[in-house]
Amino acid sequence: MSALTQHPYLDHPGPIPFAHRGGASDGLENTAAAFRRAAALGYRYFETDVHATADGRLVAFHDATLDRVTDARGRIVDLPWSQVRRARVAGREPLPLFEELLEEFPEARWNVDVKAAPALVPLVGLIRRTGCWDRVCVGSFSERRAAGAARLAGPRLATSYGVRGVLGLRLRGYGIPAPVRRGAVCVQVPRAQNGVPVVDERFVRTAHARGLKVHVWTVNEADGMAALLDLGVDGIMTDQLDTLRAVFTARGLWC
Repeated sequence: MSALTQHPYLDHPGPIPFAHRGGASDGLENTAAAFRRAAALGYRYFETDVHATADGRLVAFHDATLDRVTDARGRIVDLPWSQVRRARVAGREPLPLFEELLEEFPEARWNVDVKAAPALVPLVGLIRRTGCWDRVCVGSFSERRAAGAARLAGPRLATSYGVRGVLGLRLRGYGIPAPVRRGAVCVQVPRAQNGVPVVDERFVRTAHARGLKVHVWTVNEADGMAALLDLGVDGIMTDQLDTLRAVFTARGLWC
């Protein structure tokens, strides 16, 4: 599927509001409880991350280690699922398997950040086995992992650019013929990096000219959300679910 063809994952009337990690502001990021709250607020696009355990189970979790947000310790890739499943986020919520989230929220669409190479093959295998091609977009900071997902799955899978692809797109906006991967359907970027703006009118125009949607993370202030919508971005990821919903509602974009 070419970038100029609308992927079914992007079938949404207007800019997409994403619940980043289910809405991470309450400390229960990437838990079923967080995604339930997002769904109750009317969100249907969720952002999450995946890591593979030592025995190949795909966990929805951001960090490589359990240390920061759970009552357990250790690197997920070094631990079996039987041990990881005992960890509790904020001391109370279990870590979900991504497969469990797909089952619990059958109407939701998922933006999935592949955090480490061992998660790539299990993720593509899960998507293939469940047939949820229209419900998942795979991205990564690593262009190698994002491209690897596209290579393993083919054009049925929606993918976004990694850092190298974003840089190439940025350079092309200035007329520099940098290489960019074909086949991605969107570009997902921070509003700024190290104080340097990433998303501006030129960047959005360049992406749109290639048929790419622009999704921006992680935006938690109403003024920033409004400014991005004025630029014509196609999606915003936030931890502050009520704020983003209010901004979208005020503009008649919430649906």
